[in-house]
Formats: sequence, structure tokens, C-alpha cells
Amino acid sequence: MTNSQHQLQGRTEDEIVWYQRRSLLQAAAAWTAAGGFTAAHAQQGRNVVEARGDVRRNGQALAAGEAIAPGDRIETGPGSTVVFTVGKDAFMVRQNTRMSLEGDTPTAVKVLRLLTGAVASVWGRGSERQVVMPTATAGIRGTGVYAEVFPEQDFRSYFCNCYGTVDIAAGGESVVSQASYHQAFWAEVAPRSGRMLTPAGAINHTDEELEFLAKLVDQRTAWQIAGRKGSKDGSGQITYPAAPGGSGGSAPASGSTSRARPPSPYGSDY
Repeated sequence: MTNSQHQLQGRTEDEIVWYQRRSLLQAAAAWTAAGGFTAAHAQQGRNVVEARGDVRRNGQALAAGEAIAPGDRIETGPGSTVVFTVGKDAFMVRQNTRMSLEGDTPTAVKVLRLLTGAVASVWGRGSERQVVMPTATAGIRGTGVYAEVFPEQDFRSYFCNCYGTVDIAAGGESVVSQASYHQAFWAEVAPRSGRMLTPAGAINHTDEELEFLAKLVDQRTAWQIAGRKGSKDGSGQITYPAAPGGSGGSAPASGSTSRARPPSPYGSDY
């Protein structure tokens, strides 16, 4: 998805293109030079790539050189972000976010609890982990995801399976999402047309964000591996090149679950 195709909901263009900031690129380069993923994974180096603005760990300002680990509560203020890794996973926490990490060891997150705000994350392969939001729970394996909670909408939750396999549950409903290119859902506060999980477009995050996070932990996204991209409309489909003499178009992403994406009764914004 190109910059001109961003679908914004309650966020500014500058916040979405955070990965283009010179300070972040410089911080990432310095982190890599200091050992980066290899050192952080071996607990030999810091795992915070960049902390910008008011970032708090367990209620205290995050100090330079301090690590973030399971058991920590993370808060960001207005105009603030933090990018960090834990083991094989990478996280970018946006402004005005409250979240916590749970796990049994310093290098493995088992549960990410998002109370409000937004976080993009890339998870390495391994046992099932969870992203828990006020109105939904997502069981994830090795995948890239984006989650956001909207307090102004009674803490309605948004979840995008950017690639991989995710088990999503909300209000007694559940669905298995398998996608190679962004499959998104709203987890409703109250049923809409009798449903708690409704289809969504891909909003407030970009391909480049997930690619940046994947690179931090020595991974590539599904579309980088495939050498293709899709329309990023939330359908989980990848666009394939036109066949000789054909017009090209979209085809379901490998392993995509079509039943997870019924036509939306709410219009093109969902």
C-alpha cells in the first residue's frame, strides 16, 4: 500500500509514516551496529530500538539503556512512540497507548494486553501467543498484526492479520483468519446485524511498518517472500501479475479463509 492510499481513522498522516523519520532510521542503524537482534535475543544488549517522547515503563519514565520485558506495563503520551524487540518478536507502540506484556521468561511474550491506543507487531514462529483487547482476543503464531482500541467508540477494537494464521474471538464468535496480505476485523462492543466480528478495511498501518519490524528480528513479511503485494482492502488477498494475454487481477492469498471475509453489510468502510 502506498502512502497516498492510507486509510486514516483518528490518526494523522505523520503518525502513520513514523518509519520514515530520520531519528528512527538513525536509531535503528545504531541498534543494529551494537548487535541488534542477535545481541538483544541473547540478552547481551538493549532491546529498545527507539523511545520518543513520554514513554513510561511500570509508571516510570523509560531510562536510556533500559530493557522492556514480559511483566512490564508500557504507556506512551501524546506524540510519543517506542519501538522494541523481545526475543523473536518486534513491537511499535504508538502515541496515547496503554498496554502490558506477560510471559514466563525475559525473551518470550505470551500475552500482549492492549487497553487503549495502537501497536504494530511481528511475531516469530513458536507456540501460540495472544493479543487481548477490550472486545476481542487473538491467538497468534508466527505472524504480523496490527491492533488498535478506540476509546471514543466505547473501546471498540480493531485487528488486522497482516499475514499468517490468527484465531480471533469476540463475544462468543470466533473465526480462523489465514492471510498473506492484510485481513481485518472490527470486534464490536454490541452486535451489529447480529454479529460481534465484522469485516474491516486495512486502516492506520502500512506495509512498510511491518517490513521495518520484520527486519529488526531478521524476518521478512509474506508479501516480501512472495514478491507481490495486494490491494490492502482488508480482504487478505494478494494481487498476481497478469498472465500472458490476460488482464491480471486478484486471487485469494495462499491458504486464505474465504469464510472469514463475507461481504460487509455496512458499506465500503468496513
